[in-house]
Amino acid sequence: MRRTHDMNFGAAIAADGVRFALWAPTAKDVALVVDGAEHPIPEAGEGWRRTTVPDVRPGARYGFRIDGDLVVPDPASRFQPDDVSGLSEVIDPKAFDWSDGEWTGRPWEEAVLYELHVGTATPEGTYAALEAKLEDLTHLGVTAIELLPLADFKGTRNWGYDGVLPYAPDAAYGRPDELKHLIDTAHSLGLMVFLDAVYNHFGPAGNYLHAYAKTFFTERHQTPWGAGINFDGETSGKVVRDYFIENALYWLEEYHFDGIRFDAVHAILDDSPKHFIGELAETIRTRLPGRHIHLVLENEANQARWLERNDQAQPLQHTAQWADDLHHCWHVLLTGEDAGYYVSFADKPVDHLARCLAEGFAYQGEPFPSLDNHPRGEPSAHLPPSAFVTFLQNHDQVGNRALGERLSALSDPDKLSLARAGLLLAPQIPMLWMGEEWSATAPFLFFVDFAPDEELNKAVREGRRREFKSFAAFADDTSVIPDPTAEQTFVDSKLDWSEPERQPHRGVWADTRNLLQIRHQSVVPLTKTRYLGADVTRPSPDSLDVTWRYAGGTLRFVANFGEDPLAVDSHGGQVIWSNGHTGSEIELPTWTGIVLTGAAR
Repeated sequence: MRRTHDMNFGAAIAADGVRFALWAPTAKDVALVVDGAEHPIPEAGEGWRRTTVPDVRPGARYGFRIDGDLVVPDPASRFQPDDVSGLSEVIDPKAFDWSDGEWTGRPWEEAVLYELHVGTATPEGTYAALEAKLEDLTHLGVTAIELLPLADFKGTRNWGYDGVLPYAPDAAYGRPDELKHLIDTAHSLGLMVFLDAVYNHFGPAGNYLHAYAKTFFTERHQTPWGAGINFDGETSGKVVRDYFIENALYWLEEYHFDGIRFDAVHAILDDSPKHFIGELAETIRTRLPGRHIHLVLENEANQARWLERNDQAQPLQHTAQWADDLHHCWHVLLTGEDAGYYVSFADKPVDHLARCLAEGFAYQGEPFPSLDNHPRGEPSAHLPPSAFVTFLQNHDQVGNRALGERLSALSDPDKLSLARAGLLLAPQIPMLWMGEEWSATAPFLFFVDFAPDEELNKAVREGRRREFKSFAAFADDTSVIPDPTAEQTFVDSKLDWSEPERQPHRGVWADTRNLLQIRHQSVVPLTKTRYLGADVTRPSPDSLDVTWRYAGGTLRFVANFGEDPLAVDSHGGQVIWSNGHTGSEIELPTWTGIVLTGAAR
């Protein structure tokens, strides 16, 4: 099977050659440079330049000369062999022969996500090396891998959030066909593949849009990265919106991804009658009706409006949102940390955790201390648990720490085992951060590479250390914070896949696998039936008792975080997991819990 995504942007192979299209509304003259020859490109109206050149073949290198001077890559380049400032390569999408013609994805309720960074998930840091680990992940019980952003970024190493060419998977990890082979193999193993996409900003180096499409951006909206992307401009908004909508469709169609996680949509500023993220989801759902496509938001605003369901409990727009609130509750309980945004959860973490488990958001319009008591969030109790992706760790929560410590380096192993069960056996969609399944010892550090721009590298180094100067642990000495521009920082973040072969990592891996087996056998079948709501009781100030009701039965999680033992009445439920069940009576000592299933009621 051959796949391609047809769009107005970029280079497309046609019967009579290759068609090139560039939106350059603020350029006076544009010429195509391909294989050393130059071809003037006439205006085609509304800022577009289009031309078809015969005898151009896949593999040809090309760029656009702007106003007789700067040669820029294609903003819709499918591949950049020589980084973001080099020439683009003509790619034939149909050259790859897919074997997954029958694959339409998996139901969302079956998802167990595994977030990873391709460059550090294996020592080699390539698509091919990652492909060799897929069987291990399926054996663990993972059903979906989620790749950090792949959009081409400057340099050889980056988390991916500094991408500037959204259509070009970065050459640091391999060629486009190697990425397709990874996805094809994943599908053959029953694994879904998700991609993290960044539509709120471009990275600080290698973005040339300002040279020929100044109206792509607007001063009307200001973001943490400068002028906002012009999603709502009177003359430019449609093209800008189409650029990103087509990008999402491109990944879903041409690369056959099963879902996309949209980064920080609260930073996508749009005053249009229909917000961009609404149009994005509606277009995808209309264009791809026959597949299980899952659209996930990161949204600090906690806006339940994007997660609404229809009468058949299917998402109208977006499938789910990352549940940061729930993470913060668990983190406070496990570590005792209360700085930064954790202050908003440290006052009553068990209360907040109970609400998150039962209703989704901890803050649903109440004043949020970390935002100067500005109201945060919208009511979410009516949404099913599957509208929330939950996690104990992710790339942000580990990597944004000064030393990149994982939760296993910050908390007691026994306490972490309870949180792990609470994550993997609750009805929300769980996500593991790469290596979490065995408590990997490698940190995940912040790393970039903007060489040869040493001024930018210096600014990043100094900014990183300045960021943590206010923390007591680094007030006198920030030199212990790893240099984000040093290659060793990147190397130190790579996983060691031999660790699960020895203790204590082997035991953590076995525990994770056991919990996922229980999830697939006892939890997922329930979550595929109609959701009826949740009930919460608080047996003591330091405990919680949450029951989720489904048409197919009930799921119940009881946890004791206090010092005194907690007696639990099973109410006739079947115990599917417990780390504190003693004798015929159920008693939970401190930091223990129990999970039960029961008949529908």
